[in-house]
Amino acid sequence: MTERTPVDFWFDPLCPWAWMTSRWLLEVRAVRPIEPRWHIMSLFVLNEDKDIPAEYREGLKNAMLPVRVLQAAAEKYGEDVLGDLYTHVGLRIHNQRRLKPTGSEQEFDGVAAIREVLSEALEAAGLDPALVAATESTEYDAAIRASHSNGIDLVGQEVGTPVISVGGVAFFGPVISPAPKGEDAGKLWDGVLLVAGTDGFFELKRSRTREPIFD
Repeated sequence: MTERTPVDFWFDPLCPWAWMTSRWLLEVRAVRPIEPRWHIMSLFVLNEDKDIPAEYREGLKNAMLPVRVLQAAAEKYGEDVLGDLYTHVGLRIHNQRRLKPTGSEQEFDGVAAIREVLSEALEAAGLDPALVAATESTEYDAAIRASHSNGIDLVGQEVGTPVISVGGVAFFGPVISPAPKGEDAGKLWDGVLLVAGTDGFFELKRSRTREPIFD
């Protein structure tokens, strides 16, 4: 059996672009010998010292709640549960649009709505729903910050979520919409490996012309 290459992926479950990239990475796993390893990063931590619009900062005021629950689950069951739990959380936030998107001009949905989504996701993942109590505690914040730093330090403070690391090379993105499927996903991965393996390569970028397409 072909040995799978580990691919480390840092995400905040609230970020729609990280969600798109994560769905692509799962498609890649089906057609290329890779194994995603999931890690937490935080939009709140990323932006706490940055000059950002007031409405965006307001939208992030509850952004630590979901990552606290993911961190609590990782500490109780091990990091291997993060991928499945992320899927159940992300489906509710993004595909089902149960919460307002981070960065919208309206206030991010309140604590009760976030806790409801997280409780359902924990139960769907077969994990203890009582872990939703982590939303009310700062107990897990130091570990979240450490995980965030592990990812962001690989790529620098100028970028955000998601961060991918493979073969000793890390990068932000790829930012895609919609997520390619099947062999198209594999071809994009081949391209990512090609540029990541090019010494001195740093950046390709263009302005986004569409919103995330989840369906």
